[in-house]
Amino acid sequence: MAEAVRRPQAVRGWSRGSPRPLGALVWAIPPVALLALFFLYPLALVVQQSFRPDTGGTSLKPYADVFASAAFREALWTTVWLAVAATAGCLVLGFLLALVIAFVPFPGAKAVARFIDVFLSFPSFLITLALLFVYGTVGMANGAWTGVTGAAEGPFQFLTTPWGVLLAEITYFTPFVMRPLLAAFSQLDTARLETASSLGARAPRIVRRIVLPEALPALAAGGSLVLVLCLNEFGIVLFTGAKGVTTLPTLVYGKAILESDYPGACVVAVVNVLISVGLYGLYRVVSRRAGA
Repeated sequence: MAEAVRRPQAVRGWSRGSPRPLGALVWAIPPVALLALFFLYPLALVVQQSFRPDTGGTSLKPYADVFASAAFREALWTTVWLAVAATAGCLVLGFLLALVIAFVPFPGAKAVARFIDVFLSFPSFLITLALLFVYGTVGMANGAWTGVTGAAEGPFQFLTTPWGVLLAEITYFTPFVMRPLLAAFSQLDTARLETASSLGARAPRIVRRIVLPEALPALAAGGSLVLVLCLNEFGIVLFTGAKGVTTLPTLVYGKAILESDYPGACVVAVVNVLISVGLYGLYRVVSRRAGA
């Protein structure tokens, strides 16, 4: 009898819940429509334009012209090596700074950790502008040098080179590595560190054998995110005014605004999007495995 009573209840519950998927679909239509209108539709237009040369029709000629261009190959290489070098610098510097903040007691450590969260909201051009004030041609460092030595110009002239772009990117993106590291360090069992220290292990060995293995997932997640962001960085390259430094985003700007080569600009944009989406997929996989 109990089974006979339970079965109709299950049927009634299923019948009451059956309209829910339809209702959820109705509520999902407006946000999906807005997403398609404001994001997918412009992206589809860019992809469509990349197959339409100025001569008319639809062909792969814009892709052939861009891929055969020395400017595109140079911009691709510059984008990749700057992104990889900046990511490596951020990983090393971020790991060292996170170690100090998390494990070296000093006044204001918590305030510094909170400031990192605020720093993440800063625009990239603000950091570049600050570096220009310090290391620019007429910046503070060069001004102090000329004031002391009487030289016509100071020795710090690297901001308008690829090294200036690299310094600005490392300065700006290092906190993006530090944030997940600090979160990982906060969950580390300090008893293991104290035990290793009491057994005579020195700090470098403790970091290598205990801290670093625990930090690897956070390092991988933060490094993947920084790599994606560096590949798409535009403001830093523009504000440093680096001569001869052309990345894929600046190449898109040059072709679209300066040359009015819209099919070529769309081709470079499509390539940049494909690289970014692939790396973002890698970032999501790494973040999921790291629990970030």
